[in-house]
Amino acid sequence: MAEQTSGAGHRAEYRIEDLAHHSGATVRTIRAYQDRGLLPRPERRGRSNVYGDAHLARLRQIADLLDRGYTLASIKELLEAWDSGRGLGGVLGLVAEVDGPWTDEKADRITRAELDLKFGGEPDEAAVEEAVELGVLERIPGREDEFLVPSPQELAVAAELHAAGVPLHAIAGHLRELRVQVEHIASRFLEFTTEHVFQRYLEQQPPTDADAAEAAALVRRLRPLAQHTVDAELARAMRTFATRYLQQHLGAAPAPTHPSADVPVALPVHTIDLVRGLVGADSMSIFIATAAEREVHARTLDALAAKRNESVPVDQVP
Repeated sequence: MAEQTSGAGHRAEYRIEDLAHHSGATVRTIRAYQDRGLLPRPERRGRSNVYGDAHLARLRQIADLLDRGYTLASIKELLEAWDSGRGLGGVLGLVAEVDGPWTDEKADRITRAELDLKFGGEPDEAAVEEAVELGVLERIPGREDEFLVPSPQELAVAAELHAAGVPLHAIAGHLRELRVQVEHIASRFLEFTTEHVFQRYLEQQPPTDADAAEAAALVRRLRPLAQHTVDAELARAMRTFATRYLQQHLGAAPAPTHPSADVPVALPVHTIDLVRGLVGADSMSIFIATAAEREVHARTLDALAAKRNESVPVDQVP
């Protein structure tokens, strides 16, 4: 189908194959976008589907957003905001801040030979596969002997631990456990900031351009706070525990009264199955321990708050 001219002026019309050619997308991709609601349905004329310039513009818009790192789910929300007449300026800015990098660290590449040399010179296919599964390494299409390294610092830490004598499988297991705890911290920080900062911007869906732009500015300001807080608290905890461990092993302090070995605890089979389904078998113990500690801390805080309220005279209670 060639371009046609209507009485109202010149308007391009395409078959799906022509639309694919002009947009750079495949026919299969165009149909998938239609099924997802990202692309309007074509006009039906007899047995043919007719596409126009609006479809071509939308496909180019989707391709641009994908190149900028947005997911299809995010793109659908943005396009719905556009179609509702709100525009994409503020919303795009907000999504760009949230979806953008949360660290100044730059990704790097490493060859398989460099990787083997960094970890002792002996190839270890199982360790490489586990690193890919964990996202420490990412395969590059068409380059079997080269990997993308999203966090060179994380890979460097693993190399140092391995050089110090820690087996690779132990490093991978430690990383899995660490991620459970860090993801819990990230979730709590997001809940906290949403409740006290961002809730007012989320009441209207989608947010106005002004609200979205203001929220994006707040994300820029608050983004480093999570890392700074974790860095400070980790330094405090490491100093406290390292001193305690050193005193214990040098005999400068009495041995702890509680047993240092793990104590088996009976749990219902149903509970174990739920936890295994949520975090996997490798992370079950750390998840249960973290959840229990969180509950103990919460109850301690509640008890302290209740104690304070009991000690404050009634006429001074706000």
